[in-house]
Amino acid sequence: MNILLKSAKIINVANKDIHLKKRDILIINGIIEKIAPSIEAPSKTKVITHKNLHVSLGWFDSGVSFGEPGYEERETIANGLRCAAKSGYTDVVLNPSSFPVPDTSSDIIYFKNASKDQLTNLHPLGNLTVGGHGEALAELYDMKNAGAVGFYDFKHPIENANLLKIALQYAQNFDGIVFSFPQNQNITGKGIVNEGVNSTKLGLKGIPALAEELQISRDLFILEYTGGKLHIPTVSTANSVKLVADAKKKGLNVTCSVALHNLIFTDDVLEDFDTKYKVLPPLRIAKDNKELIKGIKAGTIDFVTTDHTPLNIELKQIEFDHASYGTIGLESSFGALNTIFSIEETISILTNGREMFGLQEPQLKEGTVASITLFEPDMEYVFSEEEILSSSKNSLFLGEKMKGKVLGCISNAKIELNF
Repeated sequence: MNILLKSAKIINVANKDIHLKKRDILIINGIIEKIAPSIEAPSKTKVITHKNLHVSLGWFDSGVSFGEPGYEERETIANGLRCAAKSGYTDVVLNPSSFPVPDTSSDIIYFKNASKDQLTNLHPLGNLTVGGHGEALAELYDMKNAGAVGFYDFKHPIENANLLKIALQYAQNFDGIVFSFPQNQNITGKGIVNEGVNSTKLGLKGIPALAEELQISRDLFILEYTGGKLHIPTVSTANSVKLVADAKKKGLNVTCSVALHNLIFTDDVLEDFDTKYKVLPPLRIAKDNKELIKGIKAGTIDFVTTDHTPLNIELKQIEFDHASYGTIGLESSFGALNTIFSIEETISILTNGREMFGLQEPQLKEGTVASITLFEPDMEYVFSEEEILSSSKNSLFLGEKMKGKVLGCISNAKIELNF
């Protein structure tokens, strides 16, 4: 398919020649043929025009969950990738949250085959340990060769410190990335929300910030001893940011992410016991939010992830103590980010990160493969269920004010439009 984007304002800070310029962009068979102030449409070309059309490089999410295999009622791979495409994402890293867990090369091959010929590229993670039980390392090298971009027991901390040590040492042989979820289970106990004034007032068992920070401290000491690549997904406290910043100053190869909702919400929203706000790590306090945002701007936090986690309705419409953790976030990510960051900062957040996973960085220049997201940055609206594209509807952003709409994206010689 041939596509011509007309009068698109380009957001690309890395390329000053086109940044903030309005340009026509001609794409022939998935390749950017020409970028110019004005281009005549060749025959059999789909011409795309839209008021206040903006474009950037295709967006990237470092951690999403679907359901397939095992939980297809929550989300299939096909519909999950369609949701990602309509939300502006041309690449997503898939968390190992299916059943059975992906701990062999054949599991990774399944994901790669199931996501073929889609607009959005799927980059699966494999489980770090067999069955996700935290006892023995899984087939890390074989999974890496099959296409796994990292290794993670999703939302389960590595309790055995020696196992983490061995994993970091072993993965260095093939440039593998080891994920370690930042939570000390002994400190967490039966906690389900942030430990503080609100947990006490509501009578809910708390998860202290110490549970996260103690685990991160341990992991960083081990990393300093072993070397290797460590990724800490979804940090949530002010002191966690400081710990990672200090480690980076030492030269340790550590990266981290934060879940988008931990930048916006605090545990004040728990007063009605609404289970849509039950997430892991839990929503913290305003001080943490501010330090997390500062950490993003300073480059200490490498990624903002949607932490997209579809769940069956019966897992959320239940007593708070028994409800499952998680929220979907792909559809609301741009509109939410754009309320707390400038448009240039927002696009920078949404487009960086591929390099850490060894993925090819797209470029917005003539002769390169088109990986482009289309958006309108100024539209204000309230996020409603109509905006939800996922099979599951468990979004904590419902009813929140948003700024900016995704108009579609182009990748793999395919186009997905929302208008």
